[in-house]
Formats: sequence, structure tokens, C-alpha cells
Amino acid sequence: MTDTEGRAKASTAAAMAVNQPGGRLALLNLLQGERPYMLYIAFAIMLIVFSLASPWFLSIDNFLNIGRQTTLVSIIAVGMTFVIISRQIDLSVASTLALSGMSASLAMAFVANNWVVGAAAGLGTGALIGLINGVLTTRLEIPSFLVTLGTLSGARGLALMVTNTKPVIITNEYYFNIFGEGSVLGIPAPILWTLGVTVAGILLLHYSVYGRRVYAAGGNPTAALYSGVDIKRVTTLAFVLTGTLAGLASLILSARSHAARPDVVQGMELDVIASVILGGCSLFGGRGFVLGTLLGSLIIGTLNNGLVLLGVSSSLQLVIKGAIIVAAVAFTRR
Repeated sequence: MTDTEGRAKASTAAAMAVNQPGGRLALLNLLQGERPYMLYIAFAIMLIVFSLASPWFLSIDNFLNIGRQTTLVSIIAVGMTFVIISRQIDLSVASTLALSGMSASLAMAFVANNWVVGAAAGLGTGALIGLINGVLTTRLEIPSFLVTLGTLSGARGLALMVTNTKPVIITNEYYFNIFGEGSVLGIPAPILWTLGVTVAGILLLHYSVYGRRVYAAGGNPTAALYSGVDIKRVTTLAFVLTGTLAGLASLILSARSHAARPDVVQGMELDVIASVILGGCSLFGGRGFVLGTLLGSLIIGTLNNGLVLLGVSSSLQLVIKGAIIVAAVAFTRR
């Protein structure tokens, strides 16, 4: 086969992937591979084990508690799904959350005590950090691991500097109700935000042209390039989406705490990446789906909750989660 023929075939394959109907592509993502079914089985076994080990596990209050606890990870993990499918990684999400929360609280404290201003500042800060990550990765061709490792440190440092490591108190009641303490039909606002982001993520990834281009860019970048996909733009937008969702998570956390702190959620990127990988997303790009990511997040949250109810130490919990990530990556590679 000549080089020209190889390029033509690659271009044709990528074009088919990009132009495939959204519903059919989503169905294939759900059915291909054995991992989704294994996830369901693993989740069911976990529920059974913890329900037998602890009499409080199956209570409605505990399930709502799990939902609240997994909100931040679930929301950011939706964006991380796009990044990892496009063959990238974002290690800066926890620091982005911290800096975005500080921006939102400072905007309401010193600019206008208005929840819209605070929300815009938080979301805008997250989107800006995502844009920086995307531009540095795609335009300067620096590996995203190194870029986001740098922004992880830089964003955290800025969050600590702007108030000299002190928290900023929030007093806006509308802000509390919309992002943290409100509820609809008994469902807490953070869980509603999680469901909304998940639905939006499913529509964007599985039923839009952009989503199909994300799969093409991550599955076979060369073929996608020959088919006319702007890989740099697709990848940059994935980073911007993740940063924006980290900003949204910061609004929920600060509303729940009535304050923004610069030292929050350190190491949360571990839970986010674990959720995405457990949900069936490949670190080598081109495969994954949002519903699996949500299930992966719930598995991590349920595991944390169950281990706490059983009195397992926090240090051992970290060991268990680390082992899960290694096992998931090894399974993906296989």
C-alpha cells in the first residue's frame, strides 16, 4: 500500500466517524466493550456488601449524602471525559476550583453583592484557566501533563496569594439557595446541578458534531486531521469546558460552605481521573461515555462513604483508590 492510499483510507475512516449519526454513535459507545456491564455488576456488589456491613448505608439520607459528596467530582469529571477522550489530561482541576471560588467570593465582596456577578466571575476564571491549558498544549505543543501540572501549582498559588491564605465570607442568600442549600421536590440543588451537567454532557458528546470530532481527534488524530477536523480547536474547547465546570463546582462548594477557601479539595484530581477511567474512558483516547463517568463517580463516592461507615482510615482509603486507578488503566491497556 502506498503512502497516498494509506492517507486516503485514514481520511475515509475519520470522515465516517465524524459524520456518523449521533444516536447510533452513542449506542455503540454504550454497547461496545465489556466494561459498562462490569461496572453495573461491581456497583451492585458494592451496594450489597455495604448494606450488609452497615445498617445505615441503605437509608435515603445516606444516599442523598452520597449524592452531595460526589457532586464536585461528578461535575468536573464530565468535562474531564472530553479531555481524556481527546488524548489529553488535566491535573489542574482542583486548583482551578479553588481559584474560581476565590474569584466568585471576591467579586461579590468587593464589586457587587450579586450572585450573578459571583457566578460569572467563578465560571469565567475556570474557563480562562482551561483556555490557557488548551492554548499551551495545542499551540506550543507542550504535553498536557506538564502544562496542567504547572497551572495546578500556579492557580493554587494565586488562590493563596489574593487573600493571604484567608477565607472570604459569602453573605448572598440567593447564591446559597441556587448553588448550595436550595432544593426542588426534595432534591438538593447540588444533585440537580449534577444531573443537569450530566444530561448536557451526554447531548454534547454523543449527539453533536463537536462530540463526534472529539472521538475522531482522540481515536486517530492523523485520520481526523486529513478529514478536516481542527484538532487544536477541538482539544482547546475540551479544556475550556473542563475549566468552566470546575468553576461551577467552586460555586457549589462555596455556597455550601458560605465561604471560599484557597486550600480546599487538594488532591481531588485523583478522584476525578479515577471516575473517568472507571467509567470506561481510555487514557489513550478515542473511547468513553458520560453516563459511564457518572457511574464511575458514584462508585468512588459510594466506596468512600461505605469505608467511612465501616471506620476505615483516610490513609487506607487513598491506597484503595490508587489501586483502583492502576487496575483500571491496566484493564484499559489490555
